[in-house]
Amino acid sequence: MENLNTRIRTRFAPSPTGFIHLGNLRSALYPWAFARAKGGDFILRIEDTDQERSTQEAVDVIIEGLQWLGLNIDEGPFYQMQRLDRYQVVLQEMIQKGDAYYCYMSEEELNVLRDAQIANKEKPRYNGTWRPEAGKVLPAIPDGIKPVVRFKNPLSGNVVWKDAVKGVISIANEELDDLVIARPDGTPTYNFCVVVDDLDMKITHVIRGDDHINNTPRQINIIHALGGQVPVYGHLPTVLNEQGEKMSKRNGAMSVRDYHEAGYLPEAILNYLARLGWSHGDAEIFTKEQFISWFDLESLGKSPAQFSPEKLIFLNHHYIQNADSQDLAKRTIPFAIKEGIYFEGEHVVNGPSFVKVVDLLKARANTLIEIAQGAKLFYMNPPQHDSQSEEFIKNVPPAIHPAIQDFVGLLNDSDGSKEAIAAAMKTVLGKYSVKMPALAMPIRYLMFATTQTPAIDAMMSIIGKEESIKRLSII
Repeated sequence: MENLNTRIRTRFAPSPTGFIHLGNLRSALYPWAFARAKGGDFILRIEDTDQERSTQEAVDVIIEGLQWLGLNIDEGPFYQMQRLDRYQVVLQEMIQKGDAYYCYMSEEELNVLRDAQIANKEKPRYNGTWRPEAGKVLPAIPDGIKPVVRFKNPLSGNVVWKDAVKGVISIANEELDDLVIARPDGTPTYNFCVVVDDLDMKITHVIRGDDHINNTPRQINIIHALGGQVPVYGHLPTVLNEQGEKMSKRNGAMSVRDYHEAGYLPEAILNYLARLGWSHGDAEIFTKEQFISWFDLESLGKSPAQFSPEKLIFLNHHYIQNADSQDLAKRTIPFAIKEGIYFEGEHVVNGPSFVKVVDLLKARANTLIEIAQGAKLFYMNPPQHDSQSEEFIKNVPPAIHPAIQDFVGLLNDSDGSKEAIAAAMKTVLGKYSVKMPALAMPIRYLMFATTQTPAIDAMMSIIGKEESIKRLSII
């Protein structure tokens, strides 16, 4: 399928007309992985010829997303709008060779033709009025009509290619009409620009979504006309959302920036995307390095993949739970700052070690935001309790006060470690013949004004013995 003597060159060529979502990013991940697996090059090309809908912010999100996931590019980004002069040179060459021609059919004439074809139950297509042929007399050039440029598509035969994902595909040329490759104002169209770019950039493998399959035979014919080498095509099945619809921004798909801001780890996103249409045996969780070493085009799935938020959360939790706590703390700082925790560099201004806090919280967290929210308990001002209030009496019943007081005494005599705190609690539980919740819940409330926290012995050891005694000594 591939020429082993040719350096592999793949590309990701998004249009910056909307914010890139995970389905789009999969079309970047696979060509990137293939280039890395084969020691080749990965090129980023921004297809921005649709100037009305293209935005710089969308470009920024594309570049940020690739950087965040660690999908480093070797060349680019290249912008099609900066290559207009090159397209014009190729257009003129094609016109001179007879592979393209000017068409003066007006939009009104095209609409009349289309309506008549639909009425006759025919496939709407250009009828070749201005197509030059031997012995054919073309109409007189009308006044006031700026022509488009059409590609002179072969009239017979088939376009055949061996798709890396879908196998052999054959399209009859009679199904294809003469494609417009330049608009009346001279700007080139998508299918033409793509071909020129792929040839100029020596792209060997085009791995993209299967919504491009209808473009492929047209592009192959243009490549042949230009005397170029046809790349290997691999068309990825659609990514469906939870409702079974094609994933899109219109259907509520989150942009890659949204996932970053929601506290997802790029390792989890990459792992999830890799499995969304590719597999290596039963492997579900793997590193980026493993993915690259295992990746091949033959393992790409042939059926649509369905996005599962639950599976992504599961993976994110796994990567958070197994992350190095110091590194995880560094990544969590921006989220903690938004929660009102103050830092100087990578260190909190007041309070316990942020790394120790993160190390405790990561076991139960699904996102970095959840870690940051949980961390607030350690850095907020001590709660101000009204011991006569109904809420206080409900959460710290008078019957448990002696047990708490004994616990404070044992805590005072301990070294304040998690193990010492746990031992002190066990002693008090035995002395008063009470269950753990009867003691732990009131202690939690006294310490943090909530009864829902991670392990209280671990939290108290991080807060520190002196501060813990201070908060418990209200009774």
